Amino acid sequence: QVQLVESGGGLVQAGGSLRLSCVASGRTFSSSAMGWFRQAPGKEREFVAAIGRSVRSTVYADSVKGRFTISRDNAKNTVSLQMNSLKPEDAAVYYCAARLDPGLAARAREYAYWGQGTQVIVSS
Repeated sequence: QVQLVESGGGLVQAGGSLRLSCVASGRTFSSSAMGWFRQAPGKEREFVAAIGRSVRSTVYADSVKGRFTISRDNAKNTVSLQMNSLKPEDAAVYYCAARLDPGLAARAREYAYWGQGTQVIVSS
């Protein structure tokens, strides 16, 4: 069993930055690929970014490429999402997710564990 707890959401002006963090517990974190997803009201949950066991193995949604950076610190069982140049359309509840294996994945169904989410509000 894995528990994921996100933090770092909040209100930010368009063009600003936020850093989300997700602390994992309960399983060998370093062997799991991790991902961030988001869900805006009335929309389906969508992929944002993922990181494999290697910190050099990352993938991003086109909508956030060049603005968001995913990273992990296995010693602290933490995965982070640095979000820069935020746009109003980035507003959503952001979820951290963990896979059962180290490979990258962009589909929500490939993730076994989910956090409770942290809300990001971007004012224009």
